Amino acid sequence: MNIIIGLVIVIGCVIGGFMAQGGHVETLFQPYELLVIAGAGLGTFVMANPMKVVKDSGKAIGEAFSGKVPKERHYLDVLGVLYSLMRDLRTKSRNEIEAHIDNPKESSIFQVAPTVLKNEDLTAFICDYVRLIIIGNARSHEIEALMDEEISTILYDKLKPYHSITAIGDSFPAIGIVAAVLGVIHAMGYINEPPAVLGGMIGAALVGTMLGILLSYCLCNPLCAQIKIVRSKQHRLYIVVKQSLLAYMNGSVPQVALEYGRKTISSYERPSIDAVEQEMMNPGGGGETKAA
Repeated sequence: MNIIIGLVIVIGCVIGGFMAQGGHVETLFQPYELLVIAGAGLGTFVMANPMKVVKDSGKAIGEAFSGKVPKERHYLDVLGVLYSLMRDLRTKSRNEIEAHIDNPKESSIFQVAPTVLKNEDLTAFICDYVRLIIIGNARSHEIEALMDEEISTILYDKLKPYHSITAIGDSFPAIGIVAAVLGVIHAMGYINEPPAVLGGMIGAALVGTMLGILLSYCLCNPLCAQIKIVRSKQHRLYIVVKQSLLAYMNGSVPQVALEYGRKTISSYERPSIDAVEQEMMNPGGGGETKAA
């Protein structure tokens, strides 16, 4: 929503300021200049990135526009799953625990946390490290090093759209110059026309430069900033899992281990201790209404 509001303000102020100076707004409507810039930018983006990154970039843009960041329900679901698994690790047999992590979709622990099950990567992350804990041979510092490496790799992959769109955004001013030069070349073919006609054609060509700069600094750059914010907040769920499981491996009881994970959540989204305790007593029923 912030992106849409910002775009309305940008476009309104740019066009409004131009009209206030006595400019004719129809002069800014140059679809062929926009076609050159957008087409060259899109083609360059496709050439520079694997198709998987291209598709993920579209998904990242959608997440940025919709503000798809974890809500309190997401954090409570993760903490609830971790609490149930850590509790069972202390009281149940290895076979019973393995039944949950080998097939989480059929697990009663994961079924009460639909936001976790929906996130297949996060579910696999939890199951993999609970399995390592069950094996019992790895030390906590070894698990921590492995977690750090995997979390870093996951974040690197999740931010590929951010880096890719940032790169193409930085190139838009130069692509705008290309469109402007093409417009000037076109105008030179009408050099014998009256100044009013020739001036209009040159003005239309200069719109290309303006559009390139506008697309770069007023669209791509803020959009990339939102993508980075959204993807980084989504990544915070992995940190919660890491800190909670490591605290458990180092001897903390499940209730205390959860507090290690809860404290890594930003204070703006962090669920209260009461909400976490309610989640432990009633998995899937505490805190906020379930998020989609």
